[in-house]
Amino acid sequence: MSNLRELFQYRALLWALTARELKGRYRGSLLGFFWTLLNPLLLMGVYALVFSVFMNQQVPHYTYFMFVGLLPWLWFTNSLGGGTVSLSGKRDLLTRVKFPPQVLPAVTILSELCNYLLALPLMIGLGLLSGIAPRPVALLLPLILLLQGLFTVALVLATSALNVFYRDLQHVLGNLLALWFFLVPVVYPATAIPERYRTAVLALDPMGAFTSAYQAIFYYRTLPDFRLLAAAAGISVALLVGALSVFESRRDEFAEFV
Repeated sequence: MSNLRELFQYRALLWALTARELKGRYRGSLLGFFWTLLNPLLLMGVYALVFSVFMNQQVPHYTYFMFVGLLPWLWFTNSLGGGTVSLSGKRDLLTRVKFPPQVLPAVTILSELCNYLLALPLMIGLGLLSGIAPRPVALLLPLILLLQGLFTVALVLATSALNVFYRDLQHVLGNLLALWFFLVPVVYPATAIPERYRTAVLALDPMGAFTSAYQAIFYYRTLPDFRLLAAAAGISVALLVGALSVFESRRDEFAEFV
């Protein structure tokens, strides 16, 4: 747990690097901050065209339904993609004796979380245009964010450490995420999964459980399935323990291999 204690100890550095990441991301671009909103909007438009028009997905207010699941998925995939290469590209920082390497993956996750939170008003506005106003059950959002954050931290710590030694991982990961996207109920409802497999599929895939929970509180405006969330939390904690072990066992070698 020393890695987590160090992360808390260096929280000022963590926030400073996150702020710098957010400020520098779109520096010099014409739209600047609005790329944070434009990217998910463009993806939403493409997927809405393909699945609601060409594939005739029979889901009321389909654009809003898909946007609810797409935003947390983008937080996850951007965090995993950027976090995986966060160590291998920062030799100047890792060679400093007192620099805690776990800060770099955490910066990526936090900056992508900020992008997600900044896009939330856009999602809520789209829901209002669709006639779906938030209800008090939406106050469960921080709990779901916390659980997804736990799962994301676990995966990013493991992949960022392994990518220092096995650079092929960053290339394979993109293909795995493309496949994973269609296994998670983002562009289709969870009810499309055969009922006899549905609970098992969602319980074994934390992102499936989280996506269903977001859809429950924002689109269906009901309580999420807490059994699925509990299963996702258990998997996330187990992964985090393993990821911390991998990270701690290899961290002394990072500066040498980057």
